[in-house]
Amino acid sequence: MKLFFTILLFVVSLSLSAQQDECKSTVVTKEDGVEVKSTREYLMYEKVFAGTSQFMFFSLTNSDGVPMLNFQFLAKGKDFPKVYCIDKASKIYLQLANGKIVTLISASEDQCSGLVYDSSEQNNIRILTATFLFAKGTLEDLEKSPISFIRVKYSTETVDYNIKKELDSESMKQKYYPESYFINTLKCIK
Repeated sequence: MKLFFTILLFVVSLSLSAQQDECKSTVVTKEDGVEVKSTREYLMYEKVFAGTSQFMFFSLTNSDGVPMLNFQFLAKGKDFPKVYCIDKASKIYLQLANGKIVTLISASEDQCSGLVYDSSEQNNIRILTATFLFAKGTLEDLEKSPISFIRVKYSTETVDYNIKKELDSESMKQKYYPESYFINTLKCIK
């Protein structure tokens, strides 16, 4: 019985330290009386094929009680990657494993992915960054259920991205768990 309680105590302490590590990189800043908490960028989607690659990153921000999703999409290759644009009508739809769909609304001005040239690897890189707001009541759903699918409504088209339970990134040489991103990260900005 004593061994059982020792093992239980070890598992609980390991779980608590893992939760603290997830929020370790949260940055808290106070400016003009406004508190802003932000998490680091997290790889949600990666596609590497025929010398081209695409990456989707999420991070979360809480600015004085308003939670936001920071969205970044990078595409690189020897040719010119496709241009994606965001406008006020853009949305992100998150399909949850429980069947619900959560909609995030664009808070960004009209913008398109910028082009940068990487001379060391001779790649053209397009970067699109935008901010999205959560609809009221959706954070609770995201804390309870993993996501299985992301649909991004850009200015001119809608693109679907399948989300994996475990993403072993070829480029980053690291494992990510995008399916449970919100379950693990939302607590860091509260």
